[in-house]
Amino acid sequence: MAVTFTEHAFTFACDGESLLGIIAEPAQSKPTGVLVVVGGPQYRVGSHRQFLLLARALAKAGYPVMRFDSSGMGDSTGELRSFETINGNIAAAISAFQKQCPAIESIVLWGLCDAASASLLYIEASQDSRLSGLVLLNPWVRSETTLARAHIKHYYGQRLLEAQFWRKLLTGQVRVDRAVADFIRNWMRAQKNSSQAVVGARLSFPQKMARGLDGFAWPVLLILSGNDYTAKEFLDVIQTDPVWSGALARSTVTRTTLEGADHTFSSAEFRKKVEQITLQWLETVNTRSNIPTEKASTQ
Repeated sequence: MAVTFTEHAFTFACDGESLLGIIAEPAQSKPTGVLVVVGGPQYRVGSHRQFLLLARALAKAGYPVMRFDSSGMGDSTGELRSFETINGNIAAAISAFQKQCPAIESIVLWGLCDAASASLLYIEASQDSRLSGLVLLNPWVRSETTLARAHIKHYYGQRLLEAQFWRKLLTGQVRVDRAVADFIRNWMRAQKNSSQAVVGARLSFPQKMARGLDGFAWPVLLILSGNDYTAKEFLDVIQTDPVWSGALARSTVTRTTLEGADHTFSSAEFRKKVEQITLQWLETVNTRSNIPTEKASTQ
């Protein structure tokens, strides 16, 4: 049976700026709240109203949910920031969420694309003890190398199997010289070692993401789209990086792929599936008693 809930907007401070948040609060809340981290550049509603609809679906199931506009987006003031520089926004949003909903015992971060990346970067930098879980959808790990590898592995092979491609080739609609040149450029870019992509002694953002995930003791839900280059790039990276592969192999990580789904799960069918998968997973982490014993001793 659906739980009744209310929605209210409010502002909270972050580094001298005023950020806007919206909370969907059930009449009888469960102890785990969900903070939707919004990637950019977009605001709190999300593509296809996805974040708004997700928040309402989770609230109907009893979970308080907060969405917010990052600095410089939507109704929040300040300069627009990249996903690599919103740690302060996330920390302030967590504090504001707890203040608005004092019954919350712990918080799960939910993020799509670069918001998933931002969530892992926040974990790596903060080790925030207020968190009890992560939901990561199609994490962004893109570099020139990863994009080229994804094209080599997934795009060119698929094109060779398409009858339309061969018809265009045989009728002169495809410039062979340009196609070959494009393939060679991508092949050369793909030969670079993206796992060693550092500037001096500074880790690349995907390496920081991997460290954040590896050091996170709580449950993680990873949802990937079957029809998305961002997800394919992510899979290529984790298959060649021991930190990623080790962290994702832990029993605390639940992984699912929605075959046919695009990057933002834009259809009503896939949006509902994401909501259902998220809800089912939340039932396993709605109390702080679910810390995995295999990592508890190291925290």
